[in-house]
Amino acid sequence: MGAIERDGAFVVTRGEGAYIWDDAGTRYLDATAGLWFTNVGHGRTEIGDAIAAQVAELAHYSNFGDLTSEPAVELAERLAAIAPVPGSKIFTSGGSDSVDSAAKLARRYWQEVGKPGKRLLVSREKAYHGMHVGGTSLAGIPVNGEGYGRLWEDTAQVAWDDAKALLELVDSVGADSIAAFFCEPVIGAGGVYLPPDGYLAEVRDICRDHDILFVVDEVVTGFGRIGGSWFASSRFDLSPDMITTAKGLTSGYLPMGALFVAPRVAEPFFAGGVWWRHGYTYGGHAAAAAAALANLDIIEREDLLAEAARIERTLHEKLAPLAEHPRVAEVRSGVGAVAAVQLADPAEALGFVTTLRRHGISGRAAGQGAMQISPSFVMTDGQIADLADGIAAALG
Repeated sequence: MGAIERDGAFVVTRGEGAYIWDDAGTRYLDATAGLWFTNVGHGRTEIGDAIAAQVAELAHYSNFGDLTSEPAVELAERLAAIAPVPGSKIFTSGGSDSVDSAAKLARRYWQEVGKPGKRLLVSREKAYHGMHVGGTSLAGIPVNGEGYGRLWEDTAQVAWDDAKALLELVDSVGADSIAAFFCEPVIGAGGVYLPPDGYLAEVRDICRDHDILFVVDEVVTGFGRIGGSWFASSRFDLSPDMITTAKGLTSGYLPMGALFVAPRVAEPFFAGGVWWRHGYTYGGHAAAAAAALANLDIIEREDLLAEAARIERTLHEKLAPLAEHPRVAEVRSGVGAVAAVQLADPAEALGFVTTLRRHGISGRAAGQGAMQISPSFVMTDGQIADLADGIAAALG
């Protein structure tokens, strides 16, 4: 905060497609799609028009109890139709809200089915699960939890890249004490780490074999960013018990998320006589739902799932040569429309973000010295080449 007061803010004033402009009128390639979310690109007026039309009718109303709005119902039905697990129920909120909701629901589910001892929530090193109390407790990025003390009890972490570490924890503490395992298919804010071959299927099977709820955090990978599919859960046949999503649901035009709950977990709460006293004032927000519906229309009409797969391939091709630069430790790419250029010296990362701007690129540091790359799905191959050239020039 002190550095920003001293040096000033980077003020973004407008965007169009894969570009943004600052308050001095300088144009930049948006390497990160805002913060992983502008999947359809900037400046989509039809989403703005949908929001305006909905606000003119009804901006929002409570969704507690039996209350709802037409856009919320339409969106929930539309999301259920593309859910990786048929028959899923949809609970809408923001990304961090979705994670905390999943954590609470996991523990409450085991209470309802007569296994109250299953309370432990397990996550991975390097993981990011939002900034609420639950997500902070589950985070595998140590600096994100500094200065708070122990926020939630009954949490544990395992190695991010070894399924056997999860199995060893199960053997150590007992499956009858573990409620859920939280897993990002591609670790995002922790530095863009791709899943080792076979890892996701292995942890899925461990959870199934030991009756542990498998919660897949697709706040980053959902709604096309995994490339070629709506969700990583579909691409990798994960059939999770819950999926947390947000970001690409509206492409960031309004804040919104969605928690997908598989029939197994939802059933006790629909059996009658059970209250789950949980909700958010702006959950299922009517105008945000209208934005989401317009955003999904664009993704389908322009076949942006296929475009995300194209970007996956082009990023992998164009960024690979950067791994030879002495200031680069490695390039991570090849799974989804995401990549990372890992600097050899993590201490250079924040300064390098500023250097990138001088070469016409708006970027971001993630994890320990990685340059996050997660462009919108409308970025062309030529623009990706420009992005790679700009990074190379900044390195030089």
